[in-house]
Amino acid sequence: MQTLLLYLLIMGLVVAAVFAVVWFVFGRGEDLPPVEPETTLTRLPSVGITGDDVRALRFAQTPRGYKQAEVDWALARLAHEVDDLRSVIARLRDREPVPGTHAGTHPDDPAADGAENAAGAWRPGPPTAPG
Repeated sequence: MQTLLLYLLIMGLVVAAVFAVVWFVFGRGEDLPPVEPETTLTRLPSVGITGDDVRALRFAQTPRGYKQAEVDWALARLAHEVDDLRSVIARLRDREPVPGTHAGTHPDDPAADGAENAAGAWRPGPPTAPG
């Protein structure tokens, strides 16, 4: 029984020594130093955020989930981008049409019998008899 215990003790010491040598020779296995506490690896483009950018978004893990500051920053950036896109859409909708570009304004226009609905889409007019 003593031989078995002595064998296990020696094997434990050998494993610990090999582990220590490998640890000091190769280090933690990282090429880069650890990230500073107040920095983040979360990235979004400054303008023109796409769906792929949002899907590729990753946050640093903490014991209770994600870093709140990173998530708040990303949500603020996405909200700003949505607001910008909504304002562009509103400006385009409010822009006055250029004269002569609507359907039915030119006599040779095949849509002259039609009309535009409130959204500016063409809808056909009443059918006319051939002749």
